[in-house]
Amino acid sequence: MNLTIKDVSKHYGKKRALHQLNLELDKGVWGFLGPNGAGKSTMMKILATIDQPTEGTVTWNGVDIVKHPLALRSELGYLPQDFGVYPNLNAIEFLEYMAAIKGLPMKQARKRIDELLELLNLTNDAKRMIGGYSGGMKQRVGIAQALLNDPQLLIVDEPTVGLDPTERIRFRNLLSQIGKDRIIILSTHIVSDVETIANQIILIRQGSLIANAKPETLLEMLAYKVWECVIPAEELDSLQKNFIVSHAVHRSDGLLVRVVSDEPPAPDAENVPASLEDVYLYYTMN
Repeated sequence: MNLTIKDVSKHYGKKRALHQLNLELDKGVWGFLGPNGAGKSTMMKILATIDQPTEGTVTWNGVDIVKHPLALRSELGYLPQDFGVYPNLNAIEFLEYMAAIKGLPMKQARKRIDELLELLNLTNDAKRMIGGYSGGMKQRVGIAQALLNDPQLLIVDEPTVGLDPTERIRFRNLLSQIGKDRIIILSTHIVSDVETIANQIILIRQGSLIANAKPETLLEMLAYKVWECVIPAEELDSLQKNFIVSHAVHRSDGLLVRVVSDEPPAPDAENVPASLEDVYLYYTMN
């Protein structure tokens, strides 16, 4: 099981969305992390065979997916950022409809739907109209349709936007649970969505690859670049003009600030362990 991205670029007229991306993915959860507009959704659409690169190739188990998209589509599950549901259908009706579109035999599909409703904790609500579901429940229906064909490659694009904290945690746990035997690509700008479940994190900025490493390796790369110090509250604006301030907390003696920088922001600043959010800020804001 292998997905290879080689020298992939994408242009929309004079606008460059992706530039010379090279990646090789195998089993596990891969976190595509970057700010809005970094090119993540463009890359997801190319991988889902919805769009095509201007330059470069993408191969699935050695087969070019631009020339032979059907080689991947039968093994692909995709939850786009703007996934929509039919509000007047219940979950079973909607999933049966999606199974028919995917060309799955109905007897097989009904068994699979029952399994997915159980897996996603939707069994008790399966006959309710989807229009009455919470945002998190709709996302679970979305992941169910993506898993109908038991895909070897699952792509989810910004899946937790609009979800409350409990639903976000539940969704991340689900991806972690099902990511052992397939490739899962989770595209997001929310650091907490990937830091606990991704085996590998891919940082993208302005269409270019910034880093591709395990979370612990990224943290090691930022050793001695994260600082904490206490400053007077009135100095915060000045500090933010010269440094990346990731956190500020009011204390009785001033503001405790956390700064991401190659150099100490103040003479009394102390090194502290890096977080993945520090890594994200360092590589996307510098």
